Amino acid sequence: MQEHDDLLADAARQLLQGECTPARVRAIEAGDSPRALWDALEQAGFADALVPEAAGGAGLALAQLFDVWALCGAQALPVPLGETMLARALLAGAGVAHPAGSIALAEGRLQADGSLHCTPVCLGAVADSVLVQHAQGWSLLPVAQARPEKAAFCLDVNLRWPAAQVRTLEWDLPQGLDLRTLQACLMAAQLAGALMDVFQRTLQYANERQQFGRPIGKFQAIQHQLAVMSEQVFAARMAARLGCAGEGVFPDRLRVAVAKARCSQAALAVAEAAHAIHGAIGFTEEYDLQLLTRRLHAWRQTAGTESYWHGVAGAALVHGHAGSTLDLIRSTTDITA
Repeated sequence: MQEHDDLLADAARQLLQGECTPARVRAIEAGDSPRALWDALEQAGFADALVPEAAGGAGLALAQLFDVWALCGAQALPVPLGETMLARALLAGAGVAHPAGSIALAEGRLQADGSLHCTPVCLGAVADSVLVQHAQGWSLLPVAQARPEKAAFCLDVNLRWPAAQVRTLEWDLPQGLDLRTLQACLMAAQLAGALMDVFQRTLQYANERQQFGRPIGKFQAIQHQLAVMSEQVFAARMAARLGCAGEGVFPDRLRVAVAKARCSQAALAVAEAAHAIHGAIGFTEEYDLQLLTRRLHAWRQTAGTESYWHGVAGAALVHGHAGSTLDLIRSTTDITA
């Protein structure tokens, strides 16, 4: 199992490093078509990784895709690959044919006139379709039929579909499954990858940047900042892997709460420290650091911030657990259970 996972991650690393360069990320953010990048990922079979083998996919579990999703985060992948994996797995499990192209995930609000509003849709500007959960169920809608409005992050958009386009899927999903939990699991893994890359870039910069005749990484103040960054990064990575632990495509909600809360919390601290150590150069458009730190801030808020997931974990402790706090921690962090 581990060898298979390593081979999958190695294949993803080679493909992403070749196809998802910083120049291509910038070009797609500026409005270029993501089709060539998406086609390369599609042809490699990654989009169907979670689809059962009987339906033509690889039949993998979430735990086997953690490293792939982390790589997507480290490369600032500007197409919704992880979201498409999850959406296709859900559709295949319900016997619903998936549309061609990429699929974003979103929570929506039905308006009085029957229209559906999603604010915002992560990577909605480069997706072909959106799988939406709303008050009446789930809908699978083409982006081309929506009215887009720019959101805070350049590739995130607010989408609105008129009532005539909204159709509710008739399918049965596991009890209690919600889109936010699925998306938070993915976001935690991508945050973990981006956090690690930001830390490695900052460490390299500190060892190379000379000031007063020696690398700035030799100064105690910088070493302290790097030590705090490393604590945040590795704790977040452990939590994100926990969020993906288990078999199948449906994560444990409490584990996801721990993962997303820890990774979102780390995003602020790591982005702040990275820019402090880099100084002014880290904020410039030409420097690659900002491609990742902008995503840290965007993904921190996607599918719930640390405050939301802290609330979920707290509710599980106060209202859903009769034993001690330590027992709940043990049961949540024991990935063999």
